[in-house]
Amino acid sequence: MDKILDEVREILKQVAISQANNEKDMQLAKERQDRTEVQIAETNAQLAKTDAKLKETAQILSNIGINIGHTAEEFFYYSLQDNPKLGNIVFDYVSPNISNMHKGLQDEFDIVMYNGDSIALIEIKHKVHPSDIETLKTNKVNNFRYLFPLYKDYKIYLGIGGLSVPKDIENKAQKEGIAVLRQKGEIAQIQADSLKAY
Repeated sequence: MDKILDEVREILKQVAISQANNEKDMQLAKERQDRTEVQIAETNAQLAKTDAKLKETAQILSNIGINIGHTAEEFFYYSLQDNPKLGNIVFDYVSPNISNMHKGLQDEFDIVMYNGDSIALIEIKHKVHPSDIETLKTNKVNNFRYLFPLYKDYKIYLGIGGLSVPKDIENKAQKEGIAVLRQKGEIAQIQADSLKAY
């Protein structure tokens, strides 16, 4: 009987040690979980700060891009206002930022030049890209005719201007009969030798 009691005591002792170890393990796991939760909260707070900084930076960059675009548009507008010609075609009026909306279609035209039978649509970019030429000769022409039906029978001439116009884009524009406007010092240089009506 003593032997059985000793065995039971040993088993109870082992169970007590095992429970103590389990409690320690559980306590360590809880401490690890608490530390992890603190780290997650700190990481989330840091991510929130980073997100706010990214939004602020994106807004600053957007504003810079908008300002550069407005500067380019203003430069070419005043140059064309002083000399309202595109190639050999003289225009009577030069208007900046013309926009209209009709039946869900809305568009804005950077510079529009008018005379008695012709319109010139000039799209201005900080740096001209190949897609700008395609957009100008398709979307912009069609949208202008739709949004301003008064001018639907006018000849439409196109120009693309930028503070930076890569040579390959200049060549493409000329092949399409689109005038190229670029900054040359304090004046606008206009290349319109192959200008055609759209």
